[in-house]
Amino acid sequence: MRKIQMVDLKGQYENIKERVDSSIMNVIETTAFINGPEVHQFQKELEDYLDVKHVIPCANGTDALQIAMMGLGLKPGDEVITADFTFAATVEVIALLQLTPVLVDVDPINFNIDIEAIKRAITPKTRAIVPVHLFGLVANMDEIMEIAKEHDLYVIEDNAQGIGANYTSKDGSKKKAGTIGHVASTSFFPSKNLGCYGDGGAIFTNDDDLAHIIRGIVNHGMYVRYHHDVVGVNSRLDSIQAAVLRAKLPHLDEYNAARRNAARKYSEAFSGIENIITPTGFCNNIQTICDVCDCHVFHQYTLKIVNVDRDALVNHLNEKGIPCGVYYPIPLHLQKAYRDARYKEEDFVVTNQLIKEVISLPMHTELDEEQIDFITKTVINFVTK
Repeated sequence: MRKIQMVDLKGQYENIKERVDSSIMNVIETTAFINGPEVHQFQKELEDYLDVKHVIPCANGTDALQIAMMGLGLKPGDEVITADFTFAATVEVIALLQLTPVLVDVDPINFNIDIEAIKRAITPKTRAIVPVHLFGLVANMDEIMEIAKEHDLYVIEDNAQGIGANYTSKDGSKKKAGTIGHVASTSFFPSKNLGCYGDGGAIFTNDDDLAHIIRGIVNHGMYVRYHHDVVGVNSRLDSIQAAVLRAKLPHLDEYNAARRNAARKYSEAFSGIENIITPTGFCNNIQTICDVCDCHVFHQYTLKIVNVDRDALVNHLNEKGIPCGVYYPIPLHLQKAYRDARYKEEDFVVTNQLIKEVISLPMHTELDEEQIDFITKTVINFVTK
C-alpha cells in the first residue's frame, strides 16, 4: 500500500506534470512575473467556469476576504456576523479592519452557520453576514440572502474551501459557490481543491462598480499608474501561480468528483456504526451523499466521533501511519485574540460540542480503495473495541 497522505499533492502533480512544467517554464522564459498573460488568462477562464462577471486575483485567501470588505466600504464599528466554528482568517480580517465581529453558533448536522442564530444576532449596527462554506459544503444561501435582503445587509461568501461546489436554490436553479452573495473570496493555498504551488487567492462578484473598486484596492489603490484614487494594498497573484492554476482548472470538476467518490466510500464503510456520524450534503432537501450530489466538494471529510475518546483515536491513527486533523480544536470565541464579554457559552452549544468530536480523515484526489479500506477498518476497530 502507498504511504497515506493527508493531501497528496505530489501524486496529483505527476498526472499533470507536462502541462505544469511547460507553463512554468513559459513564465520564466518570458519573464512576465507580475500581471502577466497567465494571470489575465486564468482570470478569464475562472470567470467562465464560475459563470461570474468578475474574478479579481490576489495574493492569498485572507487578503481576498479583507479586500472584499474594504471594497464594500464597511466602517469601524460596523458589525459583521460570521460562524464561530471556522478558521481564524474569517474573523481576523474583520478585526484588522476595526469592524466588530459577531460570532454565532453553527448547525449540528452540516457545521455551517446557523440561520436562526444569524437572525438573533442582527442589530441596528449589523452591516454584513459572512457565511463560510465549511469543509466544502455550501451554506444555506437561500435563507441567508433572504435575511440580508430584509435587513439591507451585504453577504460576503467565504469560499476558501468550497470552490466548484454547486448550490441548488429553492426554485431549482443552480449557481456555483461564491457567485450568490454580493461578493466572495477564495483561497488557492496548495491543499485546496484548486490549489497553486505557493499562495494565491481571488475575489468574485457580479457587481461592476464593486469590481472596479476592488481592482484598485489590490494594486495600491491605482487605476492609472501613480494615481492613487482609493486606499489600497499590494496583493497580486503572481504569474507562476496563475500558470499552475490554469493547468489545474480544467480538472477541477474531475478532482471534486474524485473527492465525492472517496467520501461516499468512507461513508458506506462507516454506515451503521453508532459511534460515527458521517458528513452529509444537501440534494433535493435530503441530507445524503448521492450519485448526483454536487453541493459538497469535500475539502475535508469530517466525522463526528461520539461516546469515544476522539483524541485517543487521533493518536491511534497517527501510530498506524494514518494522518488526520482536528478542524477546529478551539472555537473562535474562546481564542485569546477574539474573546469578548458579549459572548455567552450557552450561545455556542453546538460549536462547544463539535470541538470535542470532530476528526478529519485523509481527503484528496489520489486516495485509492486500498488506502480507504485500511483507514476505515482502523477507525472502526478502535471505536467498536
